[in-house]
Amino acid sequence: MALQPGDKAPSFTLFNSEKEEISLANYAGKNLLILFFPQAFTGTCTKELCDMRDNIVNYQNMGCDVVAISVDSLFTLAKYKEVNAFPFPLLSDFNKETSRAYGSIFEEWINNMKGVSKRSAFVVDGEGTLRYAEVLEKAGDLPNFEAINATIATLN
Repeated sequence: MALQPGDKAPSFTLFNSEKEEISLANYAGKNLLILFFPQAFTGTCTKELCDMRDNIVNYQNMGCDVVAISVDSLFTLAKYKEVNAFPFPLLSDFNKETSRAYGSIFEEWINNMKGVSKRSAFVVDGEGTLRYAEVLEKAGDLPNFEAINATIATLN
């Protein structure tokens, strides 16, 4: 069953591109936007995350932290972050457990790739409750950032 607003956000502990463990618990008491993306260095993913980079001040002003998660290795994510100067953590869900917990995984994807994160967005409030949940079936689609931003605005 898909996660819905009002559900408790599944906890996770993943490595970031700096090889540090980051948990959902690190964001207790804060609002958090979690973005899952299929693969680093691909067109739509880069557009989405560069747009996020270019608008990060808006999220900071709304009191919302941002993390982006994919099944790429932390080494790939480190290079991706460096090349694009992303000012938010990129987390490696290499073992695919967090993507599955959030219902955000293509078990089978293009070119016989298995276990790739679906593009999705989740807003978690400071209590760890989901306030927004969107999982996209088409990797070329982008989340509804207007709805995401409206949700975040209600949390302050």
